[in-house]
Formats: sequence, structure tokens, C-alpha cells
Amino acid sequence: MKDKIIAKATEMFLKLGFKSITMDDIAGEMCISKKTIYKYFINKEVLIEESTETLHKTVYQIIEEIISKDYNAIEENFEIKKMFKGVFQSAETSPLYQLKKHYPEIYQKVISQEYEECSRYMKHNIQKGIDQGLFRKNIDIEMYSQFHYILTFSINENTRLEKEAERLELGAIEYHMLGHGNARRHYRIRETIT
Repeated sequence: MKDKIIAKATEMFLKLGFKSITMDDIAGEMCISKKTIYKYFINKEVLIEESTETLHKTVYQIIEEIISKDYNAIEENFEIKKMFKGVFQSAETSPLYQLKKHYPEIYQKVISQEYEECSRYMKHNIQKGIDQGLFRKNIDIEMYSQFHYILTFSINENTRLEKEAERLELGAIEYHMLGHGNARRHYRIRETIT
């Protein structure tokens, strides 16, 4: 039952917002009593925390699956962007924006987790692009992965509407890819996700 509550709550939080969804809403949607939810979650903040943790794990499992398909570095970036678009397509307001505004302590935990995972992925992707001759050999991998992380998360935590965040993120990926030099001649993948 706990996993079902997390799954339904996550779906509702993403669609309607962390702040606006109440425990009553979740109970009503699931046709269970609020008492059942409180049996597993002492309060809404704990449920939000566990929902974001579950979402984090799901997203990074999908990223690992995409990486295992051995796309080239540019395709890999756009496939991951496509995956994010699918996961967050029902969200009207950017989830990070919502967390930062209404649940700053949970937001800080999410950001520290995301930094570690995102940084690991970006370093892998940049090295892969260098090895494939798609990116310049003299790129400072550590610095570029930090730049990309800061830019992407700044967009998501400061842009209220998810559609606008998506548009800006796509621009950030283009900027990132084209900024690596050799990627220009391989750059036609954007059309697959717009």
C-alpha cells in the first residue's frame, strides 16, 4: 500500500503541484481513508520527500538504460531530454520551482542528490563525446559538467511554468552541444524531441 500511495501522490504532485495537493485529495483519489495514508507517512512533507526520492531513482534508472543503448554523446543527451519531457509532461509548474518555493528543506536534499548524479552523468557524457571525436579534446570536463548543471538547475528552479522550463532547457542543451566545437557537424538531433 505504501508504494501505491507514493505512486499516486507523485502523479498528483507533478500534475497539480506539491502545495495544492492535500492528504484528503490523495485519499479521495485512491478511495482510501486519510488514516491509511498517515499509517505510512507522519505528514505531507514526509510523503513529498519519499515521492521525490522515488522519482529520483526512477529517473536515474531510465538514464542508465539510455546510456546502456550506446548512443553517441549528442544523441544520448537528447534521448535523456526526451525522457524528462515524458516524465514531466503532465506538470504545469516546474517541480523544482515548486519545491524551492514551498518546501525549501526538501528542495535542498533533492538538489544535493541531483548534483551528484547529474555531475557523474555529465562527466561520462563529455568524456564519451571526446572519445567519439564529437567534442574538442581540450575540454575541462569538471568545469563544463558544473556549467551545464548550474544552467539546467537554475532554469528549473527559477522558471515557474514547466513548458517554458522545457524550452529553456532545450536551448541549454543546444548551447552545451554546440559549445564543444566538433559537435556542430553532427547536430541534427534536436528535431526528434520538439
